[in-house]
Amino acid sequence: MAEIDIAPNFGAELKDGFKPVNAWIGSGIAWLEDLQQFYRERSAIEKEYSQKLNALAKKYFEKKAKKASSLSVGDTPTVTPGSLESASMTTWTVQLTTLEQRAGEHDRFSSQLISGLADPLKALQNKYEDLRKSHTDYAAKLEKERDGAYADLKKIKGKYDSVCQEVESKRKKVDGSFDHGKSKAQAAFQQQQSDMRNTKNTYLIAINVTNKQKERYYHEYVPELLDSLQALSEARTTTVNSLWLTAASLETQTLQRSTELMQHLSAEIPRNNPLLDSMMFVRHNASNWQDPVDFGFEPSPVWLDDDVMASDPSSKTFLMNILSKSKSVIGPLKSDCDARRREVEGAKLVAKAIRDGRDKRDIGDVVRAQFYNLEALHEVERKRMTAEVEISTIMAAVGDVSAGARNHKFKNETFRLPTNCDLCGDRIWGLSAKGLSCEECGFTCHTKCELKVPADCPGELTKEQKKTIKVERQAAAAAQATAPPVTGSGTENGSARLPNLQRSDTMGSMNTLSSGYAASAHRSVSGTTIKTSTDSGDGAPGVAPKISSSRPRVMAPPPTSYHTNDGGGDDQHGKMLYAYTASGEGEISATEGQSFTLVEPDDGSGWVRIKPASFGAVPGLVPASYVELTPASMSPALDDRPVSTAASESTTSLAGSDTPSLGKLKKQGPVVAPRRGAKKIKHVEALYTYTPNAEGEVAMDEGERMVLISPDQGDGWCEVETRAGKGVVPAGWVREV
Repeated sequence: MAEIDIAPNFGAELKDGFKPVNAWIGSGIAWLEDLQQFYRERSAIEKEYSQKLNALAKKYFEKKAKKASSLSVGDTPTVTPGSLESASMTTWTVQLTTLEQRAGEHDRFSSQLISGLADPLKALQNKYEDLRKSHTDYAAKLEKERDGAYADLKKIKGKYDSVCQEVESKRKKVDGSFDHGKSKAQAAFQQQQSDMRNTKNTYLIAINVTNKQKERYYHEYVPELLDSLQALSEARTTTVNSLWLTAASLETQTLQRSTELMQHLSAEIPRNNPLLDSMMFVRHNASNWQDPVDFGFEPSPVWLDDDVMASDPSSKTFLMNILSKSKSVIGPLKSDCDARRREVEGAKLVAKAIRDGRDKRDIGDVVRAQFYNLEALHEVERKRMTAEVEISTIMAAVGDVSAGARNHKFKNETFRLPTNCDLCGDRIWGLSAKGLSCEECGFTCHTKCELKVPADCPGELTKEQKKTIKVERQAAAAAQATAPPVTGSGTENGSARLPNLQRSDTMGSMNTLSSGYAASAHRSVSGTTIKTSTDSGDGAPGVAPKISSSRPRVMAPPPTSYHTNDGGGDDQHGKMLYAYTASGEGEISATEGQSFTLVEPDDGSGWVRIKPASFGAVPGLVPASYVELTPASMSPALDDRPVSTAASESTTSLAGSDTPSLGKLKKQGPVVAPRRGAKKIKHVEALYTYTPNAEGEVAMDEGERMVLISPDQGDGWCEVETRAGKGVVPAGWVREV
């Protein structure tokens, strides 16, 4: 207990402080109600906790009874375990029993809180409250006596004033009386003066008496009452302290008993050796087992064959590619396997050290790391084993056919232009990375054709050499595609010819699949119409609907028939054949005959992005059939460009009719199919003129309309495309339009 140098004394220090002292002590006694309610609610919590612990133990005793056998020896043991339980189940029983015992301790503690704390606090509160009320009544009595003395003194003072007034009245009568009545008045005046002196003496005595009573009230009666209240308050605190000590003792005893239970449980848990469960499961589930029978070759029911590997030239090429691939990966896979196996073995050693108590790391984390490394090892080991078996199988059948081979260095490629496979001659379709291209010689093929390509890469070639060899490969692929089919028996002449599906035979039908292609056979690389001197007619082609994907479905002649612009050269220009009014986001309006620069060619969707020649113009989309492109300066003459024969027969001019009567009419553009999947383009307007100050920024003029490429990412800058090019500008200097 803290020591106090000078003990406080309410009577000596607070003087006339009964009301605040009484209120403070009353609050302290009322606080005993809060303490009582606290222990009652704590008792309810302990009781509820005890009931929940009992219910929890009962629930899991029932679950254990249902699962004990399965968890001990499995669902289908070969040996019946009887009433035996595994070591883990026995340890679990000890834990549930301990839980029940701890529930009993909490129930006992709940009862002690009521009988030893809550009820005594209630009695203590009533007792001290009655005593405080007695002090209040006594204080009221003292105050009444004091106020009565003050009132009596006030009355005597009033009587004295009245007597003095009467003396003054008698004196005036004496002064105004005549000789025959003067003696009588004089006698009355003297008598009144005598009464006044007596009243004055009485008043002076009353003053002294009242002052003495006042002094005793403030210096004896009230201080003694305050000291009594102080004693009452300190007695309440002493009693509460003793009850708190009782509460702490009860809870300490409860915790000690619970600690003893937990110590017993802690001594039982280490006896649960992990190997005991494994041993019991193994002994009750051991059985005779044999390896599954190996798989063997099964001939097809419709094609009689044996288990000898095919060794014809095309098959050898296929096997050579597989062998080369397997040889190239076997070395790295072996190194990776060794590294992963070392990781697994290291994790096993750490787990053993943890179980032996020589390592304090979390065994769960170690087991997780061991599993992840084991999973990675399995993946690499499986690839290594597959490569080894492939190598041994192929070399046993046909020998090392990869010796001296020069494989192509293929990489995945997404072809922007229509491209044919150099092996089979078919078109390479797909949206993204659906074909392969050799980095050195430019050999292109389907992904599915990769293993069929002979290992005859000529090495790194120049651009012109790639063009030359490309033509040769395409011609060879086309010749192979148009070669007579394999003959067979069963016809009159002993052979049967399959339909000849030459590419030239499909050109006309391919061009008629889309109105856009049927009416615009003369197309550039981008797919837009290029007007030549041979165009005629007064009709405008229809616009092919835009396919909602990044790669269009192209219906066109082989790449060798296209005019290409490999050299870079100047930007391609053109003019509008018809006026067009924008009807969707990202589109722009243009007038008939307006000049422009081509920004993005037609990707097969029937739309092109152009930038009109007018100052401040913003790039946008217009239908490809509404424009006429001027050939690039580096391109060969248009008359020399090969075109589709089937398409040329149905081609109509995009320039309009030469007929005078029709020339006077305003040319109407073709019906435009809606753009499906078109990318929405946002525009912004410059609020101020900005001059770039660093690399990557771009200039803009106030009021300039720009294409928003990337909005503000939180750094205060946005990326736009202006007349000056692409770059970043302050995001606060522009607004969306």
